[in-house]
Amino acid sequence: MSVSTIWSDRFLSVLRIAAALAFMHHGTSKLFGLPIFPMEGPLPPLLIAAALIELIGGGMILLGLFTRPVALIASGMSAVGYFMAHAPKGFFPSENGGEPILLYSFIFLYLAAAGGGAWGLDRLRRTA
Repeated sequence: MSVSTIWSDRFLSVLRIAAALAFMHHGTSKLFGLPIFPMEGPLPPLLIAAALIELIGGGMILLGLFTRPVALIASGMSAVGYFMAHAPKGFFPSENGGEPILLYSFIFLYLAAAGGGAWGLDRLRRTA
């Protein structure tokens, strides 16, 4: 392995960990109000499903466990969320507030293709 391959694999893990932590934050907000979720009352079933994907899927991505399939699910959920909640408010993501969820969709799509990087349980499972 070349030096650039070693570092790119490590930085892929850093991207995975950072994105997963930020993604989980959305799940804790919806499910536990930490930080406060801007919607009052009980969550509709679709938002509960999204919150579970954000929290559980985000945790699995954080650990690098089944990264590819879980990231694909998270990417799809983010894309659906963008088109359902943000796109109707305007064409440009900067206008409709959809930049974060759009980025999650593409980051997770990349992780679904590239894997979790050097530091993760998937790597340990492969070597065991």
